[in-house]
Amino acid sequence: MATQDVTEDIRPAKASFLYDPRVRSLFVQAVVILLLVLGIWWIVDNTLLNLRRSNITTGFGFLRGRSGFDISDRLIEYSSDGTYGRALVVGILNTLLVAVTGIVVATIIGFLVGIGRLSNNWLIRKIATVYVEVFRNIPPLLVILFWYQGVLALLPNVRGSYVLPFNSFLNSRGFYLPRPVWGDGAWLVLVGLIVGVALSYFVARRAKARQAATGQQFPVFLTSLALIIGLPVLGFILSGMPLTFDLPQKGAFNLTGGLNVKPEFLSLLLALSFYTAAFIAEIVRAGIQGVSRGQTEAASSLGLSSGQSLRMVVIPQAMRIVIPPLTSQYLNLTKNSSLAVAIGYPDLYAVGGTILNQTGQAIEVVVIFMVVYLSISLLTSLIMNWFNAKMALNER
Repeated sequence: MATQDVTEDIRPAKASFLYDPRVRSLFVQAVVILLLVLGIWWIVDNTLLNLRRSNITTGFGFLRGRSGFDISDRLIEYSSDGTYGRALVVGILNTLLVAVTGIVVATIIGFLVGIGRLSNNWLIRKIATVYVEVFRNIPPLLVILFWYQGVLALLPNVRGSYVLPFNSFLNSRGFYLPRPVWGDGAWLVLVGLIVGVALSYFVARRAKARQAATGQQFPVFLTSLALIIGLPVLGFILSGMPLTFDLPQKGAFNLTGGLNVKPEFLSLLLALSFYTAAFIAEIVRAGIQGVSRGQTEAASSLGLSSGQSLRMVVIPQAMRIVIPPLTSQYLNLTKNSSLAVAIGYPDLYAVGGTILNQTGQAIEVVVIFMVVYLSISLLTSLIMNWFNAKMALNER
């Protein structure tokens, strides 16, 4: 009997060890990791073998080679004698320019349309609805081609340019506007802007602490606006107003001088902004509808107008619902900028494609694509997650 009892005590222990969920989960994870490592090793080994068979060298040394091609739109100095690496930097900066300006424009349009969809005015509500349903159901590439070939390409030539205020011109070659030229001492303006932003942040924190302690409010917005605008203006005056404008000059067959915003950039910016704004509008509408109606009624009982209730009560609470899906739309806009290759705008993908065709370094160029887009997306997510944490409710 004693031997039988010992055997019965041992068997359940062995069974519990074999069927322990923790042991089983660790074993499964180890097998998955092993298979993943073996898969990556097989891909890398097979790739290197195929490259050796094709006599293709690997590495990023090609970035120091002469590019031999020009880039029309650029934010930094570049010529065909520049290196492939500098060409990629030009493409990255163009991508960032489209992404940042597109996010700003799409956010403004999206919020206005989203609020318009909830308007009591029948006409505004229907116009906003039609806008959302049209742009949300069209592929972004078609929207880009619409602006490029259906709108901007139909503008008049240089002779028939539309004359706009501030000596600006609009024609089929793009938008020409005065280009600011900063002189000596302009750094004081930048210093004033940095100091103004820093002081505004300090004032906002102090005002929040003061209101929490005493209940007294402080005009944070007006004070911050005065600091951010006033200090740069003061630096501008103290430095002797070192600013002139290079105005575009209209000739018989061409426009010279000024700043030329080319139609490729304009069409890409407008297309991505209007397309993404349709999704942002629905996110904003859902966020506003997610706020309890009692909040609006409470604001009205305090004497706030409908506009004040929306701006001071509803939207701040709706932002906690809006921000997470809004981040996804920002990421989509950044990645959709790669469609610029369809109209010849030299973003990262277009410039990298040209380099790939000239050098044959497909793997290296694709790796650069992945690293750059991943870095931009992670940075965008980091900023939006920080903003989301600032907007979150503080539980007591």
